[in-house]
Amino acid sequence: MRIKEILASGRSETEAIGTKVVVQGWVRTRRDSKEFSFLEVNDGSCLANLQVIAERGLAEFEANVLEAHTGSAVRIGGLLTESPGKGQSVELRAETFELVGRCDPDTYPLQKKRHSNEFLRTIAHLRPRTNTFGAVFRVRSALSFAIHQFFNERGFLYLHTPIIAGQDCEGAGELFRVTTLPLESPPRMAAATGAAGAVDYTQDFFGTETHLTVSGQLQAEPFACAMTDVYTFGPTFRAENSNTPRHLAEFWMVEPEMAFCDLQQDASLAEDFLRYLIRHVLKHCEEDMAFFDKWIANGIIESLQKVADAAFERITYTEAVAALERSGKQFEFPVAWGADLQTEHERYLTDDYIGRPVFVTNYPKEIKAFYMRLDEGERTVAAMDLLVPRLGEIIGGSQREEREDVLLRRLAELQMEADKLWWYLDIRRFGSVPHAGFGLGFERMLMYLTGVSNIRDSIPFPRTPGNAEF
Repeated sequence: MRIKEILASGRSETEAIGTKVVVQGWVRTRRDSKEFSFLEVNDGSCLANLQVIAERGLAEFEANVLEAHTGSAVRIGGLLTESPGKGQSVELRAETFELVGRCDPDTYPLQKKRHSNEFLRTIAHLRPRTNTFGAVFRVRSALSFAIHQFFNERGFLYLHTPIIAGQDCEGAGELFRVTTLPLESPPRMAAATGAAGAVDYTQDFFGTETHLTVSGQLQAEPFACAMTDVYTFGPTFRAENSNTPRHLAEFWMVEPEMAFCDLQQDASLAEDFLRYLIRHVLKHCEEDMAFFDKWIANGIIESLQKVADAAFERITYTEAVAALERSGKQFEFPVAWGADLQTEHERYLTDDYIGRPVFVTNYPKEIKAFYMRLDEGERTVAAMDLLVPRLGEIIGGSQREEREDVLLRRLAELQMEADKLWWYLDIRRFGSVPHAGFGLGFERMLMYLTGVSNIRDSIPFPRTPGNAEF
């Protein structure tokens, strides 16, 4: 049995007492007395350990039990009995004890003392065995399930978009190149082409320049315009040389795309989505969330519950800038219409000015992507960011530009090559409809739920500048 099942049954049903079980896991601690050894065993299924009592009369006690140091893998059979200790309802009286995998106590890096998250990143292959990271990745698993469940309940189609892409959806140019050309001497364009010396990607595997995707949105739009409601949930990549606690080179994105949908409907779905995820985790990850509340971010459960129960506000970017200018606060980054909102501005809006989650809509077109629908007057676009207390932006989205002539004009303004997006423009030519979508950074959401302060602690093996060891 998994330890989670044993402890859950022990808390709720006295019938568990007297049951014979076999458990498998890893030793957290062992202490020895004259007649017994007491072991705390964990199998990763829950935060709590199962206490095991091993009598010295067990076969090969010295060879197995006394060699079961912290980190050792064990398989133990025995009888569940009522525990006299505080904080646990049952314990296991060992009848068989097998030392499956030894662990050298002199070299095992995870000992009883509390290790810093910085140190644990250097042993990312072992950190799931700690309380903190076991809890983080159980919540990550539950959150993944909740995402699929939310969209499945609403009839969305789950779409797998390409990891190798030929377009830069965001236009930032921070891309990981994909090529089979020899790096030491790639083929070059001839002088007659007008691009003498440039790499000749026509000789590459795909016959064109390609990179790892930064978003599945562009490929999701054609499917939305055929199947109405779709979503993607997969890895995305940014070659941004940043070592901040908020950036990863590889991260996961959730991106729904809806046909016959405008900006306000888009925001309403995002609001429902955020509430759903928070409530799911609070309901299904109680033990782990209690751990985060006590040890990582005191008060986080109450904070999340307030967000889930709050009425989300909606204001325009212009109204947000006016509020920031009236605040009298000295911000590190100056506030001005036309400049992007920084985290400090977003935090002021949610924590001080409004006091609850807020959608900021209709941003200046100069600071947003080419595909966002131009508003009347063409100074702003139908974009929205959902800001939440403690964090700032957590979801960003927009209504997409469905008018072919306007999109062509926008591409020309930005000096983008429309011919490379012929298939994207086809969606505007053949049965075009208003459509919209948004993106949620999965790791950022996990940070918000658990209170961990560095995004590298929300993904199993973080990919950051200079770090791809594991």
